[in-house]
Order: sequence, then structure tokens, then C-alpha cells
Amino acid sequence: MKSTKLFSLLSSGAVALMMLGTSVSSVHSQAATPAATSAAPVKYCTPDIAVANQKAGYFIPVISKGFAFQFWQVVKQGVYQAAQDCGVGVDYVGPADETMVNDQLDMLSTALARKPSAIVFAALDTKAALPLLQQAQTAKIPIIAFDSGVANDIPVATAATDNSKAAALAADKMAELIGGSGEVAIIAHDQVSATGIGRRDGFVNEIKAKYPNITIVDIQYPAGGNVLPSDDAAKAVIAAHPNLKGIFGTNEGTAEGTVQAVTELKLAPGKLVVIGYDSGKIQMDAIKSGLESGAITQNPYGIGYLSVEAAVKVLNGVAVTKTIDTGFFWYDKNNINDPAIALLLYQ
Repeated sequence: MKSTKLFSLLSSGAVALMMLGTSVSSVHSQAATPAATSAAPVKYCTPDIAVANQKAGYFIPVISKGFAFQFWQVVKQGVYQAAQDCGVGVDYVGPADETMVNDQLDMLSTALARKPSAIVFAALDTKAALPLLQQAQTAKIPIIAFDSGVANDIPVATAATDNSKAAALAADKMAELIGGSGEVAIIAHDQVSATGIGRRDGFVNEIKAKYPNITIVDIQYPAGGNVLPSDDAAKAVIAAHPNLKGIFGTNEGTAEGTVQAVTELKLAPGKLVVIGYDSGKIQMDAIKSGLESGAITQNPYGIGYLSVEAAVKVLNGVAVTKTIDTGFFWYDKNNINDPAIALLLYQ
């Protein structure tokens, strides 16, 4: 990924989208116009606030889910831009991939030992992280969750996509594209994180509630939601269900793995409806070629930026909302090049 070029693009036009802070789940059409329900709020950190924060010496470790996908690199850019704007120190870390729960817990333990001003945390396993989060609470270290929520009230705020609503939109698109009936499957990136559970259940519940003629025949959980195990999982599902009409991949890796399976099996474009999540070059090329029908894009830069900004607000005694909805959009070959969508995609 050409990160310098992408950072420049995001840190200008995309900041406006980032600051919407409202759900765009109503954007079901192929139009790319953001449908904010309220005016974009003004960025909190001014130069004077940044100077005051520098004098206070605030330090905020940011612990992500990993570095296996480009999504996290874009989140990182948002984190560092917010740190620069707000005059705070940050350290962005994460395990090599999203299977390494123990490695992430070690990073959280190390962060606590440094007695930081606050911690920004994206949990791989919300239950496993609980004892360390309780230590943070006892030490009066504010926790801001991002991307993946934590299944308790310890985080002061959570900056994330409404994954349940986003996956429901993916289900609606799947139903539309397969004609309202038939067999579909899910290749899910995990079953323990809030994102994995929210995307799986959001899709499943929407299908059950609205589309009685669609059957979800299988849900697979390839290791870490990575590409190669997702490729194998998709091939197995396709072989086991010859009447399968569609697959929903719940993250970048599962979507890319499904596209790879479709390519290796030499299925004709349109033979199997593939709907993905996030972006990346493989997905974007597949959508343009017709191998993938479309995907849900989040706002990774905004997730990173707004999570650090929320931590700074808490440290400055400013009230924050419990949930910071960073929004989502549907994109396909018809709107992938629209400027409002392009700002949220990465290669």
C-alpha cells in the first residue's frame, strides 16, 4: 500500500467524513453521498489544547488487533494524526495476526505497567481481556475501546462501526442479488470478538427476520479470518453445497479468501454472489471485475482518530458519548470510484 499517498488523501478530504460521527446505515442505494443525520461536529483539539496536553505529558498506548490486514494500517494513520493534532504521545502496537490473543494480552499488561494516561484497546477476546481491564479500572486509567467493543461497562467510550447494522445491510444486498431465495453461507473471521459476533449475528438475524426463502447452510470460522484458511473454508462450503448462491465474508481476509477460492475453482462471474467487508486491492479488483458483488466499507481512519480524540477528551474532563458510531457504506462496481467512497477505501 502506498501509505504516504493514502495518508495525504485521508488527512484532507476524509477528515470531513471521519467527523460525521453518525450512522450511515441508511445508505442502502448505490449512491455514494454520505447521509449524515446531523451536522458534522467541530474537531475537538485546537492548537491551544494541544499545547496544554503537551505540557501535561499525556501518553496513550493504542493496542490494535494486529497488522495482518491493511485496515489496521489505516487505523494507525488516524491514531497518529489525532496524536499530532491533540499534542499527546501514543504507541500503536498489536499482535502479528488476529489469532494471537495471548500476545495481545501481554501488550495490554505491558501498557498497564507503563502507567499511561489512558489506553485505547481493540479486544481480540473480550472475556480474556477482562482481568487486565479491571486492573486498569482500579488504577483509574480510562479505557477507550475501538473497532471491537468490550463486553462490560469498563470502557468510557467505544469508537466503532455498528457491525450488526452493517451486516444486516450485507444481508439485504445478498437477498437482492440472489433473487430472495436459495442457499447462502458465511465465512466469519472469528466467534469471540465483538466484531465477529456482531457481523455474523447481524447477517443471520436479518435473513431470518426478512427472508424466509433464504437458508444459511453453513458458518465457517477459518483461523484468524486470514486469507489462506478462508480460501480452504470457502472451497469446502462450495463443494458441500452445490446449490449455494452466495457467501458473505465478514472481514478483509475472509472476503479475499473467498474471492481466491472462486478464482481457483474457475467459477464464472455471477455464478456465486460474494459480498465482503472492508477493502484492499484484491477485493477492489474483484468488485471491478464482477467476481465480488460488493462490500461494506468502514471508516478505519475515523476509528483510529476518534478513539484517540475520545481519550484526550476524557483526560481533559470533557464528556464523551458511550458509543461513537463511525459509520459504514455499501460499495460496488457502480460507486467504487465515487470520491466519497474512494476516500474510505485502501489498497
